[in-house]
This record gives sequence, C-alpha cells and structure tokens, in this order.
Amino acid sequence: MANKSVYNLVIVGYGGMGSYHGQLIEKVPSLQVTGVYDIVDYRMELAGQHGYHAYESMEAVLSDENVDIVLIATPNDVHKELSIQALRAGKHVICEKPVTINSTDLLDIVKVAEETGQTFTVHQNRRWDEDFLIIRDMFEKRAVGDVFHVESRVQGANGIPGDWRQLKAYGGGMLLDWGVHLLDQLLLLTDSKIESVHAQLSTILDTEVDDGFTTTIRFKDGLTAIVEVGTTNYVKLPRWYVKGTEGTAIIQDWDLSGEIVTRNTEVEKVEPKPIQAGRGLTKTMAPPSEESTIRKPIEPIQHPPEEFYINFLSVIEGSAQSAVPNEQVHRVLVLIETIFEAAEKDTVIHKEF
Repeated sequence: MANKSVYNLVIVGYGGMGSYHGQLIEKVPSLQVTGVYDIVDYRMELAGQHGYHAYESMEAVLSDENVDIVLIATPNDVHKELSIQALRAGKHVICEKPVTINSTDLLDIVKVAEETGQTFTVHQNRRWDEDFLIIRDMFEKRAVGDVFHVESRVQGANGIPGDWRQLKAYGGGMLLDWGVHLLDQLLLLTDSKIESVHAQLSTILDTEVDDGFTTTIRFKDGLTAIVEVGTTNYVKLPRWYVKGTEGTAIIQDWDLSGEIVTRNTEVEKVEPKPIQAGRGLTKTMAPPSEESTIRKPIEPIQHPPEEFYINFLSVIEGSAQSAVPNEQVHRVLVLIETIFEAAEKDTVIHKEF
C-alpha cells in the first residue's frame, strides 16, 4: 500500500470505546472514519447519525478496497478472530486491549501480521495518561532519587459494568479490564526483568470474574511494586505513591493533586523531636522538620491523545517504530497469566521474564 494523504478506517464494534475512537480520530487530519460495523442494530443506527457508512457484515468491511485500516473495539473474546480476518484481507489493524485473553493468541495474530506484511498494534492508550507520564518523568530524572518502591491503584465503588465484562467467556474481570493498563504502565518504568509475583483476586461481588485484585511484583534490580484495582472502595487510596532514596511523591487522582517531598541537601540533618503517638512517644515516626525538606507541586506533562494514531500511520509508512511494540504487549499478558496463577495457588511465583 502506497503512502496516502488520508487513510480510511472502519470501526468494528461501536460501543463506548468504538465511539470514543471516532471522536479522537476527528482530530487527526490524515485519518478518517468512513464506516462502522456492529452486530447491535441501534449502534448501527447511531453510527449512521454520526455520518458513518453502516456495513451490513464483517465480510462487507473486508471486501471494501477503500478500507485501509480496521479498528476492533468488540468484546475481548473475538479480538483474535477478527484481527486475523482483517490482516488476511490486506487491512492494517488496531485492536482494543486486552488484545487477547491469553498470550499465545497474541503470538498467533502477530505471526499472521508478519506473513501478510500488514501493521498490527494494540490500543494501550493509557501510556499517554498524564499522571503516568509524570511518574515516568520522575523515574528518568531521579526526582526522588533512585526509586525503590512504587504503588499504582485505581479504585471505585461502582462494581463491574453490567455487561460482558462480568462474564468469563468474554474475557471479563478487572485484571484483564484495568489491570492490563496499570501493568503496562509499570513495565515501562524499568528495564529490569521481573523476579517474583504474588497476588490476590477480589471476589466480593456476585460475578463469575474478579472484581479487583492486588499484586506485589519484585524486579531483579530491587524495585518493588504494588498494583491494585478495586470496585468496592468507597474511600480511595492515592493513584500513585512513589518512594525513592531522596524523597517521596504522591499523586492522589487524575486531577493530578499531590506533591513531591525531597530531602533538602543544603541543610544539615535536623534531629526530629519526639511526638505523641497514641499512648507513647516516637522520634522514628515523627515528620521531618520543614527546613530539612523541599516540597514541590505536581507539574503537568501534556501529550495529545491522538499521538497514538499519528504514530500508527507513521509505522504503516515505514517512518517510525511502533509506540506500542507487540512484544511489550505480550509481556503484559504473560504477567497477567502469572498473576492469575499466583492467586489461584496462593503462593509467590518465582519467574524471570
């Protein structure tokens, strides 16, 4: 396929994420949504109202020579089948996350992409979340010294959405739904391999899949991480908590409230004064003096969400490497499988990957 001034894209699955893609792609001059296919009639009607051509079948999408890219935003269980069909029809493919329910299925898709010469990538969109970009910048610039512990959480009290996300056969559950994002972000913070994984799944709600999870991950370079997703939390813990050799950082939520507190190297260490702690006194747990610390607000880092699509088109044209390499996506899926195993066996899985 020669480079084009505008690439035509069809969205397969016009639910919440499918329609969201349509909104974002409107901001990309060299990419346009020309059509939609969904098995639900009212979604097809909605697509028509937005000016998109409604295809009568998946076969109609794949046989249309004007379609350059197929974006798959369906339930997880059919991602593999639809991706392979589109690749073999000569289409480039963007697939929603989690790309597949297991890591082997992803390798099957990648093999077909290599055989056909088409571009395949996964929409790991939260690589561009501003809170994550701030944390990654802290790691790279050593804003709190060498980071030795990080905690990443998303929590709410609304349970699992009342759709296919509650069903195991469709790849439901919070580990696959939200965990795939947080684990993807975590693995981008260090070049170190994983050394061990422990995990617990939450099954408080009356569903056949996990409604949350907590996992503790140790890396070979000594970094430890706690990643947690909860859907029964009426009071939330911070989105990020980072400990380094020279300070601590916290981001409370997506509004980027929080601060960085570091040691003031320009003053001598001040001996803490004992504080009343319950029925006793303590110096160990006393807060550091104001003069011995420096407090800084969280500084925003902005990246446009459409950057993902611009990169994808550059990969098609051979002028850039993918911002979401398939081997990185595969590693996340292997980690998810390891978390499931650790939770099922209630043990620490020692595994280097």
